[in-house]
Amino acid sequence: MTSRRISNDVDRIGDAEPWVENVYAAAQAWVERGLLADDSIFTPGQAIWTPRWLGELRGRFLDRPDVGAGSFLTRLEQQLNGSPPEVYQLMGEVLYVYHLILTMRPDTKKSNIERILGKSSVPEIPPPFSDGLRGTFINVNAGGKYTPFRIGTLVEFVGILKGLESEKRMKLLDAPWSFKDFLFTIHFTSKLLVNNQNSGQITKDLLLHIIFPDCFETISANPKNKIANAFTYLLAEPEDDVDRRIQQIRPAIEARYGDSVNLYKPSIRRQWDPDFEGYTGVTICADEPHNADQSDDAETVIDLDDLSESLYLDPAFLQEINTLLHDKRQVIFQGPPGTGKTYVARALARHLAGGVEGRVTLVQFHPSYAYEDFVQGYRPALQGNGQAGFELKDGPLLRAAKQAAQDESGAPHFLVIDEINRGNLAKVFGELYFLLEYRDESIQLQYSEKRFALPENLYIIGTMNTADRSIALVDLVLRRRFHFVEFHPGQPPIKGLLRRYLRANAGGMEWVADAVDRANELLRDDRNAAIGPSHFMQSGLDDAAVRRIWQYSVLPYIIEERLFGVPTGRLDDFELDTLRRQVMSSAAGESADDTNESDGNLSNASDTSPADDA
Repeated sequence: MTSRRISNDVDRIGDAEPWVENVYAAAQAWVERGLLADDSIFTPGQAIWTPRWLGELRGRFLDRPDVGAGSFLTRLEQQLNGSPPEVYQLMGEVLYVYHLILTMRPDTKKSNIERILGKSSVPEIPPPFSDGLRGTFINVNAGGKYTPFRIGTLVEFVGILKGLESEKRMKLLDAPWSFKDFLFTIHFTSKLLVNNQNSGQITKDLLLHIIFPDCFETISANPKNKIANAFTYLLAEPEDDVDRRIQQIRPAIEARYGDSVNLYKPSIRRQWDPDFEGYTGVTICADEPHNADQSDDAETVIDLDDLSESLYLDPAFLQEINTLLHDKRQVIFQGPPGTGKTYVARALARHLAGGVEGRVTLVQFHPSYAYEDFVQGYRPALQGNGQAGFELKDGPLLRAAKQAAQDESGAPHFLVIDEINRGNLAKVFGELYFLLEYRDESIQLQYSEKRFALPENLYIIGTMNTADRSIALVDLVLRRRFHFVEFHPGQPPIKGLLRRYLRANAGGMEWVADAVDRANELLRDDRNAAIGPSHFMQSGLDDAAVRRIWQYSVLPYIIEERLFGVPTGRLDDFELDTLRRQVMSSAAGESADDTNESDGNLSNASDTSPADDA
């Protein structure tokens, strides 16, 4: 089942990686055990992919649809509540097939699947199959609203296939073009899909590839059509079917670029994608380095639900940041200390970079930081003769830019600048002010004769502490080049964040959120003095830990920085015992959960959970 198509969208990794074979071995196991037989992927010999359990799953999932608020997995758990263990195992294996080659971090895939498997007799993915989740071939992430339909398409397809006689089923699974005709002419009848026949298009593309990797690309419908239309002149004979057309076209492209070539390779993509920067039209041109955002098509949605659960933030907020990044390619998170700016910046960068640590660079600015530290400059170094001298060295900006420029996959790379306002920005950035705005132009750097341009796939996320008086140093020139995202305890999505965290991790400690809200109300005359939630977002939180945090972290910040010289009575208002008595005895305090959660946030922690879809 493995083939030259395996490396089509993974040139950046290489088909020598053992997990590539594991992906297709897992897919083959599913075909043989789950489709041709009624067996289990994870526990051979146990009847799992049977008409009986598929019918039970259909009744609970497809014919009792729930596409409302909250995460897919949370809603799915409610739909499956009370099911036999076999149904949970079947759904876990369905999720395994669905996650198999989609772009997502392996640990997130595993967590999603085992969340459902946990109520089966197989609570964990067996080790031989874990490596199969490392595949990231199809660059499409199913956003939350599409997930039920896409997974539902997989479930109903198998149910229909199982309704065929065994001999006909075997013939279909051995005949790629007959299988495609069958797959794309299915009429779904479940309540979930009857009026959403085309919502599972990506699932169908996934099925084509993992069952017949020799015939079908790891590319979805819209890009396939662009490729086929661009290279029509390479067709030996007319053909209406887009996959058959690409099958004719590929040998001519491989003759120029080599076997198993990635059709998203920038030098090829420039020839078929008019929306790709540097588009040239068909030339079969020589390889040249190029970079761009390798988004797939209009249906591509970056899945941020799984990240939002771990951060206890609204997925819509993270999607908005992702949109801002694609607009200007640089954003700054600003807000008081303790609002999670740096944590979110790093987590979001890692997620958008596909979980590859080498694509994320972290640097922290400080008052002595200079252009030579950040961009490029001469640094002390031992010479060949052992004598001390100076050597021209790249700073983190140039190193990150070069890594991004050399990444032929066009995958996003990120530079996270912590405490960006603590440096002398005009001095640190220098001529980069120009490049931040004009990504398509180059400029000569101070210490180099070569011209330099910021690659399109390098994104910058800065963090700024608004309580720091050095914020005044951030001039309008820089502000015009960045989008600014507010992180403030008094407004969504940070508002209510601590309460959501405490509900999920420290039951009975919600009073801490009320006490912090009350303290911030007393500090309302200086919004940048607000107390952020991250002080208390730690494991094992109890009354003693809260008291230590308040005494040694929160109070010194309030007294030394904000209330120095005020009457003692005002300081007494911020004593923890005083605040706790007020919130515990106040009816308003007891209902604060509902008040805060209704202000633009999801209703509970589990509903913001993204550990859910691919």
